[in-house]
Amino acid sequence: MEDCLAKKMEITVSEAEKRTGRNAMNMQETYTAYLIETRAVESQSEGQCAPVDSLWRRYSEFELLRNYLSVTYPHIVVPPLPEKRADFVWHKLSADNMDPDFVERRRIGLENFLLRVASHPVLCQDKIFYSFLTQEGGWKEMVNETGFQLKADSRLKALNATFRVKNPDKRFTELKHYSDELQSVISHLLRVRARVADRLYGVYKVHGNYGRVFSEWSAIEKEMGDGLQSAGHHMDVYAASIDDILEEEEHYADQLKEYLFYAEALRAVCRKHELMQYDLEMAAQDLTSKKQQCEELATGTVRTFSLKGMTSKLFGQETPEQREAKIKVLEEQIQEGEEQLKSKNLEGRDFVKSAWADIERFKDQKNRDLKEALISYAVMQISMCKKGIQVWTNAKECFSKM
Repeated sequence: MEDCLAKKMEITVSEAEKRTGRNAMNMQETYTAYLIETRAVESQSEGQCAPVDSLWRRYSEFELLRNYLSVTYPHIVVPPLPEKRADFVWHKLSADNMDPDFVERRRIGLENFLLRVASHPVLCQDKIFYSFLTQEGGWKEMVNETGFQLKADSRLKALNATFRVKNPDKRFTELKHYSDELQSVISHLLRVRARVADRLYGVYKVHGNYGRVFSEWSAIEKEMGDGLQSAGHHMDVYAASIDDILEEEEHYADQLKEYLFYAEALRAVCRKHELMQYDLEMAAQDLTSKKQQCEELATGTVRTFSLKGMTSKLFGQETPEQREAKIKVLEEQIQEGEEQLKSKNLEGRDFVKSAWADIERFKDQKNRDLKEALISYAVMQISMCKKGIQVWTNAKECFSKM
């Protein structure tokens, strides 16, 4: 962790800017660009003021970076990006991805993504990631030259592996179920929170009516007028306070959303393991088949029914020379298959070892982050209640002085 990029470089996404340009189809589009600023930490520690390097990136470039990392490091739980379009919103929030409040929250999320990657013991050392932070021109070309898209597994192949693996690893199967359940639980939590926010907003704003009524009432009362007017002012303050409260709540909702998306990153690691296990089983099956064919040719016996066996019966047996040639080809294929199987076994063991180490790292991070977020949310609710009590205490004093 001492060598991670986050220790050597300050990384911020400091600004978001709405722009208009032309896309690949030469059609005009409006998009948001984000300003990434980096500064070396070493020169600051030496008492010098390090210069700030800056460049602009679109959200689609962040997506390209993450896709590259996911394909290049399949054994790693790659940090997720913030949502592209708002989800789990309550009525006061806009679902428009160009809404200033949403863009600001996404800016914070993109900065968090970069810091997550920069703090990861493996991802932080990636040269493409460093180029993303420091090299504005030609970055996309560098990514495409890696050929990462050719290494990406097709969805059809992944689906096939899910249903056809005969000996799945129990740990990865359980992890896949856990990620599904984690996503479900957090989704429900965010929906509940959105409903609560809706109702709470309504309740607080209705209290503003007290202010209007007390103000009207105070106009017809001589002795009680000042007290009613002051109490009405406190009710107005109470009604207005909900805007800041729910804005702060969105920060905690976004922290939960990050782990909603982390669940998919966990599943991606599980799917990759399934694919590797599927390839291993297919290679073993193919090797067994070739060994059986070789044995049948050498002994002249056919153990199982096959089209080849029927053809031999109908059109005569092969000559000894033909049989020897086929045996030689099969023996070469068997040797190649054994080496391939050995290589896949080693690759699978290395993947499991690396993946499980990163999953344990992720679990520690998740436990720490969610515990902190939930405690902070509870503290915020306590603070909100204390402010409410203070407002009603002030109102009580106003009534007492009437």
